[in-house]
Amino acid sequence: MELSCLLHDLHLSSSSEKPLPSPDLPPITELLSRLREKLIGASSDSETSSLIGRVEQLFQTADPHWLFSANRSSGCGEDGWAELDGAYGSLISALIGCAALPPCEDACSSLPAAAYQSVPGRAVTVCSALRVLLGTVGNWERGAGFTRGRRSLLLTVAPPVCVFAVTHFQDQAWTSSISRAAAQSLHEELLTAGGWRDSAHLLMGDGGQDKEEVDRSRGILGGVLDVLQPQLSRDSWERCEAVKLVFAWALLQVTRPSLSPHLPRLLPPSLLFNDHYRPENCMLGVRCLHHIVLNTPAADLRQSNRAEVVYQALFKHLFTTEAAVIQLVLVCLLDLLLVLEKAPSSLGTSSTRRKPCRHDDVLRLVLTHMEAEHKVALRRVYASALPLYIERMGVAVCRHLRRVERVVLGYLEIGDPPEETKRLKILEGLQKTMRAAWPRMQCRVNTLLRCLLKLLVDVSSDSQLRDSVRQKLMDEATICIKLLDAASHGKVQPLLHQVDSSCCGSEVLRCLASVTVTTER
Repeated sequence: MELSCLLHDLHLSSSSEKPLPSPDLPPITELLSRLREKLIGASSDSETSSLIGRVEQLFQTADPHWLFSANRSSGCGEDGWAELDGAYGSLISALIGCAALPPCEDACSSLPAAAYQSVPGRAVTVCSALRVLLGTVGNWERGAGFTRGRRSLLLTVAPPVCVFAVTHFQDQAWTSSISRAAAQSLHEELLTAGGWRDSAHLLMGDGGQDKEEVDRSRGILGGVLDVLQPQLSRDSWERCEAVKLVFAWALLQVTRPSLSPHLPRLLPPSLLFNDHYRPENCMLGVRCLHHIVLNTPAADLRQSNRAEVVYQALFKHLFTTEAAVIQLVLVCLLDLLLVLEKAPSSLGTSSTRRKPCRHDDVLRLVLTHMEAEHKVALRRVYASALPLYIERMGVAVCRHLRRVERVVLGYLEIGDPPEETKRLKILEGLQKTMRAAWPRMQCRVNTLLRCLLKLLVDVSSDSQLRDSVRQKLMDEATICIKLLDAASHGKVQPLLHQVDSSCCGSEVLRCLASVTVTTER
């Protein structure tokens, strides 16, 4: 029977009443198959739009009992539902294919915006049809009551619809304000149809206790990964600009304990993004890896040497000159190192010599790069991370005191207006170093005190600094002098008395006067 005859038998109209199906109508699976063939074989945009409109009208006006009835000729039970699920899944794939993004010509370049010119309009049309289908499915399921067969249909259509919606509500070259709004509306309709609270609930589900609750509350993360998997290989992911964004969106929604079962499928793409030469892809990969580290049990990460693989993939980025990449990597490494080994600061006293560890490797490399770095952005990134690593090292920072001292002297000498973020962070790092390694400070009193006094004088006379920033710098420097005095058992006091008051402003003198002999270690 021709498609036009089938649609005519449905008496499609704009009436709000849904007609009963004709007894002569074939199984819905046969009609869905014909619709899919027509969509795939459409030769023009106008023909495609017309077909999508007729599909939307079909979902809007036909009797749900016929639209979602299993084919009896395929047998009862699971086989009939499986055939129905497959038919709807194939039709939705064909619909989504009508608004598919054109692939990049090669892995080294992106398509110009003109290549996506027709995508937003087609996406709006497809969103409209899918939204009607989801509304009909949701109403039918709520009205007919829960069964495993009915729920399986929704779980079949949800993953590709979710991927399509996320692809088109991103603010990217292939979307417009209208298509983004349509995709967002489609995503909300999907949540409503399945009774999911939000995107995280959609992906993870609830994890019910009995079998019926599991079927009702199962998430679709596995299905989403099934849809994305063909495009996530090493050779193909760069040819579709949307796949990395959809993957990252899905991954960042999932938290423990739902992430761990999917780790073998989530980790490889994240490593692929991390290894890419383009900074934006690399940063996306680091964010994905950091999320995995935070939301996966340490035992699962250590299994099959995964944590070590991630560590090596991140460690090599410390040799890059991209400040944004290094900033993300340094934060991620702090959390990953706790998976690989205990924090040096948490180790108790031992008669044996402490062995160098990965924490030492990272801090040593960071300090080495800090000494030679001249770019302001990178100096700020390194300075912001230094206090965190010194605190993690604890007394083990003694191994790196010479490098720390050289970095402190060099970074405090050069200003960082207007916020002075770099010098404030260096002062914070110096304070943590003094508290952790105070017995080693006595031999460094002269060098550090001279540097801190020079900082006080320079800051007090710098008219370009805001009063709040100036006061903050002077307060932090004063704390450092107090800690230095305590660590040296009061040896700073006599040196401060030798300061020529005629060379210092009143603000500096007030700071020096606040340094007392009773400073606690």
